[in-house]
Amino acid sequence: MPLPPAARSTPREPPLSSTTKTPPAGEANLGHIIFIAAAAAMGGFLFGYDSSVISGAVTGIQHHFKVGNGETALVVSSALLGSAVGAACAGTMADRIGRIKVMQIAGILFAISGAGSMFPPNMWVLGTWRVIGGLAIGMASVIAPAYIAEVAPAAVRGRLASFQQAAIVLGIFISQLVNYALNEGAGGSPNDHIAGIQAWQWMLGVETIPALIYFLMSFAIPESPRFLISAGKPDRARAILADLEDPGTDLDARIDEIRTVIHSEHKSTLRDLLGGRFGLMPIVWIGIGASVFQQFVGINVIFYYSSLLWQSVGINASNSLLISVSTSLVNIVGTVIAVVLVDRVGRRPLALAGSAGMAVALGVAAWAFSYRHGTGTTATLPNLQATVALVAAHVFVLCFAFSWGVVVWVLLGEMFPNRIRALALSVAASAQWIANWAITVSFPTMSDWNLSATYVIYACFALLSIPFVYFFVRETKGRTLESMG
Repeated sequence: MPLPPAARSTPREPPLSSTTKTPPAGEANLGHIIFIAAAAAMGGFLFGYDSSVISGAVTGIQHHFKVGNGETALVVSSALLGSAVGAACAGTMADRIGRIKVMQIAGILFAISGAGSMFPPNMWVLGTWRVIGGLAIGMASVIAPAYIAEVAPAAVRGRLASFQQAAIVLGIFISQLVNYALNEGAGGSPNDHIAGIQAWQWMLGVETIPALIYFLMSFAIPESPRFLISAGKPDRARAILADLEDPGTDLDARIDEIRTVIHSEHKSTLRDLLGGRFGLMPIVWIGIGASVFQQFVGINVIFYYSSLLWQSVGINASNSLLISVSTSLVNIVGTVIAVVLVDRVGRRPLALAGSAGMAVALGVAAWAFSYRHGTGTTATLPNLQATVALVAAHVFVLCFAFSWGVVVWVLLGEMFPNRIRALALSVAASAQWIANWAITVSFPTMSDWNLSATYVIYACFALLSIPFVYFFVRETKGRTLESMG
């Protein structure tokens, strides 16, 4: 899954002068800081969990409410509309009421969405609960990386920032594992019962547990010093900085530095993004393009519709959920590879390698799916093609995870000039949510039309992303934010 960063709240550091020194990471209270970052990253865990848990429940929902793919697509994609609103509001809310309170609101919304989705009287009420969950996803997608960036010492900021992406892929994996366990516990079908409640209902309702944990953990971590300083509470900020910064840090100088950055920040408007022959500045179009390509390769089909996808080629419900678990595990492995390599190899090489791998894997999957016979529950796929499709899907997820899954968000956080970074990042993130929605809402209908042709389209987008990166995306590895002109 993609990771939207903080559009409004990400701090912008002043240029390093010859007298500015980065404190050694080992001197900081890393254990305490890691706990703080992990607690904040629980929002990312819920982001991943809520986004992908629906994949195991889709067929159960269809059978229970007796609806087709069109209605199902609207309900599944409805969460993304809420996500766009939540992401747009989170930055302003965080600046007004604080980062911690936004986390707490998101935790409550996650819990409400999970409980409500467990007992919906009809599809449209379920869609409403999904929108509420989407609001929480959008808020968590913004506030967690922003908060981590603001509390982490500079020497370990990159590694701690990766907690958010790691939490997202872990949330995806755990949701698929829970889906499989509940499905098996109920008897092998999402419409079978556990304690009088259908398995798909349990799948959606279990989310309330990590949501409440997230809500409670938010009370155990400090408010962002940057917010406290902007709110006129420097004494509280100083006490928190004393726990976060390395021993010997001049806290008064650090507070003055933060205050100077806050006061000098440029509040950009849409007019600042205008320029070039096509309305927006070229760099903004590049950010939008990267966001759209990330989604148009069809990655979220794997995470939102995995059960429906594999059952559409003749694999039973239990095995399709087991496949979801394995692809989620591969997603974790790929993300770890990206975290290790992104600062060593660079953004562009990873993106190019991932694009090539995805194009090949999607093309092979399209070939395999062309052998599908029948539709719905009567669909079948020859053994050879079924095996090839499974391998290709796992290779695709691996290639995406070690490249575009992480690299796009790293690039979007670095590529824009300081004066437009916040707003340009918001525009690019919004484009990603819209592209995500378009793929999500269209897949069920497109797969009914021609599953193989659908994957050919995804493969074409993966192929087109290669010249896009080669000709338009600049390497940002090792460059300061201030040098992005």
